[in-house]
Amino acid sequence: MAGKGGAKNVIKGKLEDNNPSRKYQKFALIIGVTGIVGNSLAEILRSTTPPVARGMSTGLLVGHGHRGTPTTPSTTSSATSPTQNKPIQTFDPDRSHPCCATESENCDVNGKMFTNVLNVVIPNAPNLQHICLQTGRRHYMGSFKDGRSHDPPFYEDLPRLDSPKFYYTLEDILFKEVGKKEGLTWSVHRPGLIFGFSPYSMMNILLSLCVYATICKYEGQPLTFLGTKEGWNSYTDASDADLVAEQQIWAVVDPNARTSF
Repeated sequence: MAGKGGAKNVIKGKLEDNNPSRKYQKFALIIGVTGIVGNSLAEILRSTTPPVARGMSTGLLVGHGHRGTPTTPSTTSSATSPTQNKPIQTFDPDRSHPCCATESENCDVNGKMFTNVLNVVIPNAPNLQHICLQTGRRHYMGSFKDGRSHDPPFYEDLPRLDSPKFYYTLEDILFKEVGKKEGLTWSVHRPGLIFGFSPYSMMNILLSLCVYATICKYEGQPLTFLGTKEGWNSYTDASDADLVAEQQIWAVVDPNARTSF
């Protein structure tokens, strides 16, 4: 595992030195910086000289950051205005979460937030180079209620399921908006369970399991699996947050990785 050190070397070799004749500062806008991958991205990008990260989310990471959720065009414009005259690689990790009663509502809410971001950033950042969209493994699976799913293993080119899914909505918005700006590239990243740490994220399964195991040990109780039979018997996979962040950086700096899933 290369981790932060490997990613830092990638940035030094390509992101900073790829075009030494350029006079402007490299810059990354992270929408969802408080998420697990967002936190890893910020830590990696802030370790470069000069730092190249700015984060936007409902919480604030130590360093460059901004509190705010892109629920309206005006709040989005205010949050992203300091980045508009710089070349930006826009990462979008851990930004979208299902939080509504139905998947159709999830599509509407998350779609509006993503549209607000792109409608502000793309027209006002003339040097914008690349957009990373992070969704997840549930791209290949139905909602928790309907149970439909492709059979594993999952491949990037599997067709979409015939059911609403806000991941599909986000991809469609990305393709539509990117197509309006010549030369702007994209990549979509679909990790499974993410192992990492962010003090701001509730979706942190590894930390939850560690706390549960610690309590069981302290109380002298067996570490019992609390999930379902289907969960116990199913196939699953996990992704390291630093490696997902490094993959997204790679998608920005390597032409062979752009415009791909």
